[in-house]
Amino acid sequence: MTTQRGFSPMRSARGLMLAGLAAAVATAAFGQTADNSSNSNSSGQYQIGTSLEATADPPVPRPNTKPCVVTLLSNQAFADFNNKPFNYAPPSDCPGPWAKVVFEGDFSIQAGVQYDRTAEVFLGDADIYFGTTAEPLQSETDTWHVERDVTDYSALFTSPQTGFASLGNLIEPGLNSIIYGTFTLEFYPANFLNPAPQTADAVLAIPDNSNGTFAIDSSNPVLSQTFTLPTNVEGAYLDIYAQSQNEEEQWFLCVPTSLASALGDCQNTAFREVEVTIDGTPAGVAPVYPWIYTGGIDPYLWIPIPGVQTLEFKPYRVDLTPFAADLSNGAEHTIGVSVYNAYEYFSTDAVLLLFLDHGSKTVTGAVTENDLAPPNPTVVNTVSFNSSGVGGGTITTTNAHNYTIAGYVNTSHGRVTTIVNGILNFSNVTYVALTAANAEIQNEVQSSTADQKTTTQQGPFFTTHESHFSYPFKINLTDTFLANGDVPQVTSIDQQYESDEMSTLGGFPIFHASTSNEVTTQDSTEFLFENGGYVLGPSSGQSSQQTYKASDSVGSCYSRTLTAANLLLTGVENQKDCPHPFGW
Repeated sequence: MTTQRGFSPMRSARGLMLAGLAAAVATAAFGQTADNSSNSNSSGQYQIGTSLEATADPPVPRPNTKPCVVTLLSNQAFADFNNKPFNYAPPSDCPGPWAKVVFEGDFSIQAGVQYDRTAEVFLGDADIYFGTTAEPLQSETDTWHVERDVTDYSALFTSPQTGFASLGNLIEPGLNSIIYGTFTLEFYPANFLNPAPQTADAVLAIPDNSNGTFAIDSSNPVLSQTFTLPTNVEGAYLDIYAQSQNEEEQWFLCVPTSLASALGDCQNTAFREVEVTIDGTPAGVAPVYPWIYTGGIDPYLWIPIPGVQTLEFKPYRVDLTPFAADLSNGAEHTIGVSVYNAYEYFSTDAVLLLFLDHGSKTVTGAVTENDLAPPNPTVVNTVSFNSSGVGGGTITTTNAHNYTIAGYVNTSHGRVTTIVNGILNFSNVTYVALTAANAEIQNEVQSSTADQKTTTQQGPFFTTHESHFSYPFKINLTDTFLANGDVPQVTSIDQQYESDEMSTLGGFPIFHASTSNEVTTQDSTEFLFENGGYVLGPSSGQSSQQTYKASDSVGSCYSRTLTAANLLLTGVENQKDCPHPFGW
């Protein structure tokens, strides 16, 4: 069938693709959408039978108070690589405290040809939105909507700030689609039924500059920021983004460096992980999510349903509270963030959230235990090739952390002890083969889990917060290199995000929440060799599905499944996994 979207040069981590195809693909012939229905696709609105962007992600739950809306940028055009500045002032009609603050972004992309692009919005240099964009339709404007609960960042919004949107988008011959964005903050006043939650007293950006994210690579391996912090820090957390770029965009397909040349693949194995340090000492660790962008591997895979979190990334929060007393000693302290095995490159930033002891100007205490060690992955490689370059085998890459970090702080309301127990397990099993029929096969199963239990004790009273994050990922990918230069490709992917959180007081459960987000997709296509370069051929047998489920112990339940076939949205099913009708 005819294809649906405008196309940017292919973004495959596979070596021969990188070496010969990716740089050469410039255009592709894309057909029409099935009809000319309205392109509105904000939350809860879908156009069955079209290729318009569609996700099953839920809106942020709102209080029933009337919000004040502050517009940061309105219908801003992105047609170059210049940041788009704005001035922010707190809403005078909603002075706070706020029950909730929600960031909203509404994007559109003109019909035509364009790359997927990285998009961010910064306020006071802190990242309040991070995601990527859709690739365009050929003959119709596409739109999508994102939103993020930024209530934890409330301290950032209490004073006038400058900010900017970063969305580099090149317009030149062969790349002609301009992207537009409108960004707002919604402030919901607190009342008796919707009280304001406890939020951070200080929100500090890393890096603290007006340039946006930091590119971590082999030449610049650490993002760091030095602070002199308040002397009464009682709790500290770090929200981290690590977005793979360039040669590492599909880092999960990378192989050991010794095999990279033979396979033409990216190097340093399929293991990446974020390391956090304080003054050079290990302080935390975070898994890296295998995000895939709308141009990734095969653009047809993501029409009209993008991958998990493609349009809006979720940051990972690291608990640094055991270090609160050290951070409060009045000296300079350097927070460092690195990505293990990164070489080319990861766009990285972080936000430090501080909770202060309002009853005291200074606190004392110490870190009492810290056995977190740097990663030490194990690689078992059985791949071998004969003299003709035919062969294959399995690469198994694993890494594990099991650590405890503990500390106490003497506050105005007594000694508070925090113990963080963490268990992270990573496994990537990849089968690779080069066949006599000039096919390159890469089938992979990846598992990445992060379990953390934080125990906070003050006198005889203690609370616990347990979290479980799991990122199951499977991909089957086959490229066949034909004598005429064409490259048929067959791909199937199962991409998941799972979280489960439980809070207890004195051993009794007080709150539980779980989330599951899964996208499955498959397609067959062909990269056609024309005029010394490659264009994307037609799609065959494309189908995809997204199922998003979320529930909690206070009765909220959300469930939605989207299905697509032959690049068109075919179905929307709501609340089938919810036992009662009370949804978000």
